[in-house]
Amino acid sequence: MAPTSTPQIPFGRVLTAMVTPFTADGALDLDGAQRLAAHLVDAGNDGLIINGTTGESPTTSDAEKTDLVRAVLEAVGDRAHIVAGVGTNDTRHSIELARAAEKTGAHGLLVVTPYYNKPPQEGLYRHFKAVADATELPVMLYDIPGRSGVPINTETIVRLAEHPRIVANKDAKGDLGRASWAIAHSGLAWYSGDDMLNLPLLSVGAVGFVSVVGHVVTPELRAMVDAYVDGDVHKALEIHQKLLPVFTGMFRTQGVMTTKAALTLQKLPGGPLRPPMVELAPEETEQLKIDLAAGGVQL
Repeated sequence: MAPTSTPQIPFGRVLTAMVTPFTADGALDLDGAQRLAAHLVDAGNDGLIINGTTGESPTTSDAEKTDLVRAVLEAVGDRAHIVAGVGTNDTRHSIELARAAEKTGAHGLLVVTPYYNKPPQEGLYRHFKAVADATELPVMLYDIPGRSGVPINTETIVRLAEHPRIVANKDAKGDLGRASWAIAHSGLAWYSGDDMLNLPLLSVGAVGFVSVVGHVVTPELRAMVDAYVDGDVHKALEIHQKLLPVFTGMFRTQGVMTTKAALTLQKLPGGPLRPPMVELAPEETEQLKIDLAAGGVQL
């Protein structure tokens, strides 16, 4: 059973989009995934996104996705919201993944905008509605036009918010004006999907974060959102500014690449990457060390 939530904060405030650990030969490392999940929840995460892009979902099989959700649920499902990424650019496939995640016991679904094929807004609406109709699980939309090629227009978000199971949006659009309007008019729980904008999005009504840097600074993210909610905006700003080198360093290149490098530096499960992702070059790893140290991360 998922931890307690409210309609306004359906998945908690601090979630990390977890990498998928692999063994040295590239196989799924379920033991490592359980250990990493426990570490992240112990650090203060309310939930974990499994099988998202940071989890290298384009290169994991449907069976591996199910095995991963099951393993993480066994490890931390009684104390964290386990949200399964099920988004693809094929509505039928997304429905299959959603039903498999529900059967496995996931607490919610993350559904990204269909990528590459660039459907119109009506196509997006029908896609998200079909996935939400397919299970009884709450759904978080994922709006990331830089990767998907098309945004979920604000009017479409408001229309989708009428669906009883579409309860949240992960915003990686990078447009605070549109976010402000959509938050005010949709009533969805808004989660920052861009770590550099975590604090700015709180200021216009977001309830929390779906973070990549949460792999290394969850306690600080927790302190920032708690300070903001408690009205201590100055403390929240101090934490945000302290973390700027971490935000910068973790996104100098592709996020899963830097995250797995950071986990290796901290002797945490991560392992290699599956092609087309590649390990950081030595000079990139050295720069990452500098960035993380500047943000107070202990290596």
